[in-house]
Amino acid sequence: MKKLLIPFYIIFAATLLAGCQKELERVNINPNEPTEVQPDYLLSNGIKANVDTYWGTDATMETSLLYVQYWAKIQYPDPDRYIPATTNIQNVWNNFYAQGIADFTTLAQLGDSLHNPNYKAVGIIMRSWIFQVLTDLYGDIPYTQAANIQRYLTPVYDSQATVYRGLLSELKGAVQIISPADNAIQGDSLLANNMNGWKKFANGLRTRIALRIADRDPAAAKAVFTELAAEGNILLGAGDREAKLNYLTSPNQNPVGRNRETRNDYRISKTIVDKLKALKDPRLSIYAALPTEPGSTDYVGVTNGLSADSASRLGFSKTSDVGAAFTASQSPAWVFTYAEQLFILAEAAQRGLISGNAADLYTQAIRASFKQYGITGKPVDDYLAQPAVTYDPTNYKKSIGEQKWLALFSEGLEAFAEWRRLDYPKLTPAYTGALQGKMPLRLTYPSSEQALNGANYKAAVARQGADLLTTKVWFDMY
Repeated sequence: MKKLLIPFYIIFAATLLAGCQKELERVNINPNEPTEVQPDYLLSNGIKANVDTYWGTDATMETSLLYVQYWAKIQYPDPDRYIPATTNIQNVWNNFYAQGIADFTTLAQLGDSLHNPNYKAVGIIMRSWIFQVLTDLYGDIPYTQAANIQRYLTPVYDSQATVYRGLLSELKGAVQIISPADNAIQGDSLLANNMNGWKKFANGLRTRIALRIADRDPAAAKAVFTELAAEGNILLGAGDREAKLNYLTSPNQNPVGRNRETRNDYRISKTIVDKLKALKDPRLSIYAALPTEPGSTDYVGVTNGLSADSASRLGFSKTSDVGAAFTASQSPAWVFTYAEQLFILAEAAQRGLISGNAADLYTQAIRASFKQYGITGKPVDDYLAQPAVTYDPTNYKKSIGEQKWLALFSEGLEAFAEWRRLDYPKLTPAYTGALQGKMPLRLTYPSSEQALNGANYKAAVARQGADLLTTKVWFDMY
């Protein structure tokens, strides 16, 4: 057998290089820079970044707020005609997966390594919320493999049914490990480090998802409410802090406020203005701003989907922008409200998923929506007394659908999902829409998925249907 003789100079050189490498690594360590992620900073940044996406240009201003006819465009109207920019579609996907799923998966893992189950629970809850938004928007999405990109560079797409059921299980597990009495957390700008608040938010998401699946699988939906009852029905109540991010001044301002610093091409939709006027709804003066034309005394909405020429002829100063409650730099971004929780319970009662009086819960939901904007007393009583507002159990989807649409003005993405599920209000497609008289029912997948995850993309399209704005997602049965 021959011996392998390695010259001494090679051994010496290798040893010297290894020593130099270690010395360089030691020298290049910044003693003032942490080597491990701090959970409070990760949580604070993760909440801000993802709520920004939720309320930002790509997911709302250029897409869902236009589709559900809360907003309209008076300039650059292509998005209002159902021609979204490819960058908008790509940014929603990239931001939620890269800034959301990845960061909150890391937070959940930190909860384990730090032996703090509350950080783990919050990471799971926030990640579940983002997955819920993603599947609402796109349908089938990467879910079971998406949080482990190191192992799965091209994650499979799971069916929407699989995603919802998985999220219900994850949220239930997160609630079970929350410990309000100890293991304090920091950096929580959404619920002020209140772990009981996180329980209620997680349970609220469970009820939201239960209704998403109720048409397809009523038994599974009922099981969710049965589980919640067994756990004590820990849900948002009157006076509880709702899930919302209170924005600050620049550079931490509301993304709508940031948009208005440089742009003026959005207006409130004529559709919602007309509905608010028809119902003598006092929220009109909150949802809309008076035109800036001197002497203006009436709110003027813009028809969705006008051509560029038609929109420009209306005039910037003669039409109404969205109200300052949403466009001011420090306006809060709502993620889950008490009003929404009550609307969910009203529908659950009507469907027989829980015991309770659907009409009473519906009325409470409307009152809660008004109170969200500081409106109480006689104006609310007068509003509720109108026959057009009275709850109709024979067409509960219309009653709840229309009033929930009005209440969710601050949550365009949730409103877009509920409008598709409940099929109310009845909206007219954009005036010069590009979908042959149809309306968007989802976002298309970003082009990067076709290029980088082609096999799984094609499998999802084959299962769900053509990758078009008009293709229904699984929960949208009717």
